[in-house]
Amino acid sequence: MTTETGLQDMMHGSIFVLLKRFVEGTYDYSTWVRLLEKVGVEHASYQMQGMYPTDELFAIVHQASEDTGIPAYELMEQYGEFLVPDLLLVYKKYIKPEWRTYEMLLNTEKSMHGAVKKEDSRTSPPKLLVTQQGENRLVIDYYSKRRMCGVAVGIIKGIAKYYGESDMVTVTRMSDPYAERVQILVDFKR
Repeated sequence: MTTETGLQDMMHGSIFVLLKRFVEGTYDYSTWVRLLEKVGVEHASYQMQGMYPTDELFAIVHQASEDTGIPAYELMEQYGEFLVPDLLLVYKKYIKPEWRTYEMLLNTEKSMHGAVKKEDSRTSPPKLLVTQQGENRLVIDYYSKRRMCGVAVGIIKGIAKYYGESDMVTVTRMSDPYAERVQILVDFKR
């Protein structure tokens, strides 16, 4: 993925390290090694604080999709859900104990993404505009040139699962999952 400036888009190593953990946990270590071999990744391993080409992430996910028959979007959503416990542990100091799914989503851009950028200025998380529509609905406008809405939807579902609210939260993607801007409705049964 090349940006408008012609530079290669880079992604934080934590995303790759956690992708490896996701693949190994869902399948096994040899599946991870085979994926890297098939897509031609030759460096030793991903490091938490490193920066790596975003194209590598997409190549790994698309190869996994081809190998498993699971659509890439679905894999990205599963990966997003998998990320939640680690993300909430890492950013615990930015989360108020009384928050649940609704408050987490309402505060993600300011609290979580703000913290991500503050802790490592090389990162570029997606932009989220969260709008309240009454007390039972949030509308999330996801903006990212990386077009990784599946991860965002998975994270939303993972947050609801983390707080034991999966049966009370409905997540509906309203537009093309591979667009730069994707609108996501999150409805709450109270």
